[in-house]
Amino acid sequence: MLRALSPVGFEKVCRELLRESGFENVEITGGSADGGIDGFGTLEINPFVSFKVLFQCKRYAEGNLVGRSQVGDFRNAMIGRAEKGIIITTSSFTNAAILEANREGAPKVELVDGIKLVEMFQRVELGVKKRIVYDLDPAYFEKFKA
Repeated sequence: MLRALSPVGFEKVCRELLRESGFENVEITGGSADGGIDGFGTLEINPFVSFKVLFQCKRYAEGNLVGRSQVGDFRNAMIGRAEKGIIITTSSFTNAAILEANREGAPKVELVDGIKLVEMFQRVELGVKKRIVYDLDPAYFEKFKA
């Protein structure tokens, strides 16, 4: 469902997910002149500490992975603008991208792949409906047939 959204629609649903996950003042920058930043918000850790967080959304097909250069470009775009960055994708990340996101001496970039993204939607129950399904266990009833 997320991959079927337009790029702007995906940015908007990510904004809602961040809001539901505790971020405040979440906005989308919008447009092609966004400087590599799709949006920003504030995450308050406690009344004394809060972080400005920038995010980038990559609505990719399953086989199209976010690469190292995209993580590096995003980090360069966030320098001087925020303490934290998040790249959210419907796909996944190359090993080089993961290494780049965690590179020593550089601001850490949080990576949210498609699996984690779905888990986050489930956690805040956004766009999903929770249901419980019971499957019959025939083996249990076997002992009562005699």
